[in-house]
Amino acid sequence: MSMETQVTNESDAWESFIDFIASELEQARRVHYEVTEMIERSQVELTRLTQRNASINAHLQQLHAQFDSVPRSDIRVVYDSALDAQRRLLVMRSQVEKLQSDQAHLEKYIQLLEKVQDFVGEGSSAESGRRRDGGMAMLEKLIDAQEAERQKLSRQMHDGPAQDLSNFIVQAEIVARLFDLDPLKAREELENLKNAAMATFQKVRLFITGLRPMMLDDLGLFITVQRYGEAFSNETGAEVNVMTRGAQQRFAPYAEVMIFRAIQELMNNAYRHNQDMLRKLMIEVFLEVGDQFVKVVVRDDGKGFDLHQLQESGGLGLRLIRERVEMLGGSVDIDTAPGQGCRVTLQIPLNNITL
Repeated sequence: MSMETQVTNESDAWESFIDFIASELEQARRVHYEVTEMIERSQVELTRLTQRNASINAHLQQLHAQFDSVPRSDIRVVYDSALDAQRRLLVMRSQVEKLQSDQAHLEKYIQLLEKVQDFVGEGSSAESGRRRDGGMAMLEKLIDAQEAERQKLSRQMHDGPAQDLSNFIVQAEIVARLFDLDPLKAREELENLKNAAMATFQKVRLFITGLRPMMLDDLGLFITVQRYGEAFSNETGAEVNVMTRGAQQRFAPYAEVMIFRAIQELMNNAYRHNQDMLRKLMIEVFLEVGDQFVKVVVRDDGKGFDLHQLQESGGLGLRLIRERVEMLGGSVDIDTAPGQGCRVTLQIPLNNITL
């Protein structure tokens, strides 16, 4: 192949890529508009279901007060209505939160595509070519990171709520059979089913929060990390201390998500690798906004590990954190050794993430 032919092919490929970005951006904007409309309609339905559920719960409380004098057929109708109302309300809430999560991801995706579109429009000089190669590498890393997050969530949903929901079906069938045979036992099983449903609902909410905490958009990074530390401590039993220093300003949305994800991953790593300790694990999270850098430190007093072995084995979570931080011009430092806990420090240039 001649040099001229090669240059022509590269130029055609580049033009195709530019067209692809424009087409993808148009489609993302169209889907974002549709999702926004669906959220508005779903919010109306959610309000209606919430009111219906409150009404049925009030009826349920009256039924409990008169349980011995109410016919069994009426009891079954009310309990069936209550279970149906709770199920519909749970499904609708999950749908709204899923749509809101999709909306947030689409907004980030649109922002990314707009940046790529600006980037590819800068010209075709040799310098632009070098920047283009770097941009393509960045896009590849972003896609890999997204897929890793999706696989992790898929495994968690399969092992947790999906299994619990299967058990609900079995429990509901048992309760239905008990209504005619042993109403008191049926009532006890209904209470167990309600408690199990609430526990699973909390799990689902935790997964949704893990996927995209809504307060990150509303309240910002600092408060979200503090609240997450409290929830993490309640869920795992680890002692979590979150400390901040400097102005609690807002950063670009992609930066806030990246920093939160890094803290989330590091805290989960610390807990996962130290669950067999005889004493309570202590995790410290430190967030500092300086004049030039944002600094994040996550430290635990666990068992620590051999950093050389981690580098050889891969350490996907830490590798993704390092790649994301380096894409923003920052750095990652890991200080650990067997028996000495672990300290991970992230530093990100402030001017790369400010709004």
